[in-house]
Amino acid sequence: MIDLHSHVVPGIDDGPENIEESVVLARAAAAAGTRILVATPYVSRRYPNDSTTIAGRVEALNARLVSEHLALELRAGAEIALSRAIEAEPEELERLTLGGGPWLLVEPPFAPAARGIDVLVSDLLRRGHRIVLAHPERCPAFQHDPRMLRTLVGEGVLTSITAGSLIGRFGTSVRRFSLKLLREGLVHNVASDAHDRYARPPGMAAELDQIGAGALADWLTRAVPAAILEGGEIPSRPAVSLPDLKPARRRLWARGRPTRAV
Repeated sequence: MIDLHSHVVPGIDDGPENIEESVVLARAAAAAGTRILVATPYVSRRYPNDSTTIAGRVEALNARLVSEHLALELRAGAEIALSRAIEAEPEELERLTLGGGPWLLVEPPFAPAARGIDVLVSDLLRRGHRIVLAHPERCPAFQHDPRMLRTLVGEGVLTSITAGSLIGRFGTSVRRFSLKLLREGLVHNVASDAHDRYARPPGMAAELDQIGAGALADWLTRAVPAAILEGGEIPSRPAVSLPDLKPARRRLWARGRPTRAV
């Protein structure tokens, strides 16, 4: 599998604090079946990282993973806040793409009152950037107006939802919206958005299996992300009907802690 979204780089955002914790996270990703892991530290006002800093940290972590004999390829990327993407120089955005390909991972705002997301994303598209939206299922603006997301997808935007959203790690409402987007064909990729080994783990396959995604899982975690990294044509979604996606079993997750399912 290919995981396009992870916070595995140490000491740069709210992911691992040190390289030892990064190795633990990377080892868990490899054990979960991930073969390519894209490190996507935040580039935001809170975490004003840049391409040079990210590249250096990824190189250092890669060297450590090689010394640990981990069967995991680490590539550089970034999770860029929409506001920062609009302000950044074109050359810097080109250096912040996912794994060196042509696509940017852009984070929409979480503020309930955020407006004009579609206008800003469309502006990035007009500038020639290819956009993957990070966890749109958790964006209040899209929850309140799913038509806005449908329109952006129609303009060529791809979406990457977090695997944990599908099984309730971010609450019941987010889970329902995630499944709705998946049923409607508005999801192109599932990533882990891993931050640590336990509360925000680097899994994808188990979560997709839990909801009964079947043959669609390979398209979401291998075929599409491979095309994103290579800059190739996005493969057509397989003809898989998902009318009865399974709800989360036994326990839901919220804020990294298990709670009883409802």
